Amino acid sequence: MARNVEIKARLQEPDAVAARARELADGPGTVIKQKDTFFICPAGRLKLREFGDGTGELIFYRRPDRTGPKVSDYALAPTPDAAALLAVMKAALPVRGVVAKTRTLLMCGRTRIHLDEVEGLGPFLELEVVLREGEAVADGEAEARRLLAGLGVAEDDLVEGAYIDLLASGPNPEPHRS
Repeated sequence: MARNVEIKARLQEPDAVAARARELADGPGTVIKQKDTFFICPAGRLKLREFGDGTGELIFYRRPDRTGPKVSDYALAPTPDAAALLAVMKAALPVRGVVAKTRTLLMCGRTRIHLDEVEGLGPFLELEVVLREGEAVADGEAEARRLLAGLGVAEDDLVEGAYIDLLASGPNPEPHRS
């Protein structure tokens, strides 16, 4: 399985963070509409991500639900026909919920910077530092923390869990407070 180190934060000042992210990025961002259908999966999280062009990705991942940097082990399988795969998945497994978002993807070296506008939740930042095979998790965590500081995101704004968990918690769950 591939691995990355992730951090997720609620954005108090999304325009300011977006401006800093664009300054740090290697190039212009890409805006992506995504709809993630989560399925009940006892061994981790399983979702089908649909893109606006009809394609998608089946994504399975495991990561701890805690604030701050966390390792995510994941596997993905692209599909040219997300609607057909969604129909099969819904016939086989119960749906946990759906997350719709508009994501601006920026790259900073090996790190994916996601500026997300999540329906029902608002603006978020997600960092994903892609780890090389055999690389120490501490290296990815340090890189994620450096970027978080460079973006001006406070530790108090970090959240745990996935967007689907936050949606299940109510319309505007509070970020983690130390």
